[in-house]
Amino acid sequence: MGKRVAKEVSIAVADAVAQCRVDVIAAYPITPQTHIVEHLAELVNNGELDAEYIPVESEHAALSACIGAAATGARTFTSTAAQGLLFMYENLFIASAFRLPIVMVVANRSISAPISIWNDHSDVMTMRDSGWIQTFAENGQEAVDLIYHAYKVAEKCLLPVAVNLDGFIVTHVVEPIEMPDQEVVDKYLPPLKMKYKLDPKKPITIGAIGVPEIYTEAKKAQDEALKASYKVIVQAWRDFERLFGRKYQPVETYQMEDAEVGMVIMGSLAETAMNAVDELRRKGKKVGLVRFRLWRPFPMQDFIKAVGKAKALCVVDRAVSHCATGGPVGIEVRSALYQSNKRPRILNLVAGLAGRDVTKEDFMEMFEMTYEAMSKKPKFSYQIYGVKE
Repeated sequence: MGKRVAKEVSIAVADAVAQCRVDVIAAYPITPQTHIVEHLAELVNNGELDAEYIPVESEHAALSACIGAAATGARTFTSTAAQGLLFMYENLFIASAFRLPIVMVVANRSISAPISIWNDHSDVMTMRDSGWIQTFAENGQEAVDLIYHAYKVAEKCLLPVAVNLDGFIVTHVVEPIEMPDQEVVDKYLPPLKMKYKLDPKKPITIGAIGVPEIYTEAKKAQDEALKASYKVIVQAWRDFERLFGRKYQPVETYQMEDAEVGMVIMGSLAETAMNAVDELRRKGKKVGLVRFRLWRPFPMQDFIKAVGKAKALCVVDRAVSHCATGGPVGIEVRSALYQSNKRPRILNLVAGLAGRDVTKEDFMEMFEMTYEAMSKKPKFSYQIYGVKE
């Protein structure tokens, strides 16, 4: 089935990409994702991976090269973070509108200024409306597993997929990771065969001008494709569980069955938050955790079900929406619950910016703040947590 080994997560992710038998890798170095593409360059150079490696002059060029390669039917990969993702920005929308099955790892990092190379989610939150399928890993094993899943989904839906993993906190940590045998990966992920692709023998047009008479219809079709990807995403996780033995869902919960107060979070901090849940449970507090594995398409029904009978939620954002009515996740959660009969009080906190530690004790304090908010107005409040006076 596979072998359990100790690996730096970035190296393991690169090995997983190689196991997916990619054809083209286009990349530009930026901390903290560089180790991923460096290792892929080594594999190509050593003859261990039969792929074209394109060392481009910028992140914009990296995604441009992937767009061109994917349009010809090649299985492609790139990776980036922070300013690199922003430099790709216009091409993010082109990749999704062209319905190209590109897979990209975003090693989540805070955006300057001030200059920071450390982790939060301010980079990925800028691309939430770009039309990409987006998933989040909590640890190294999940990061590896989500790579195989990303290619399965991207090529079934003909949509690009971004796999998010926290920079340094996940990317640079050595963890015990089960790397599956190549035969199992091949069974899960068949060769890419695109029906519509650029081919001199059968010319087609990709990216023609969208006059006003068709642009709206094109965007509607793209939106429907992203909505329809939900079923493919879930089925691909079921297929993954059957072959690999590990289960994933769009929204995952911890101790939410009878929770009065829940915390909503995504990424690596969820594991620390679980320790806080355990500690408070021992003290008789009915608390639980809701974790987003899937961010786009937003899994609304799964989320509403996961909330259960909670009377209050603490939504932890790791990005600031300046002068908005909440953080990116907080606004999304509030909107989802508005369409439900369940409308618990919501305390939306921004924490862990630029890699600042969020400890078990911090999460316990957040839960206590949420208990206090249950008896106060308004029903939704938004603040940055842990500001030093």
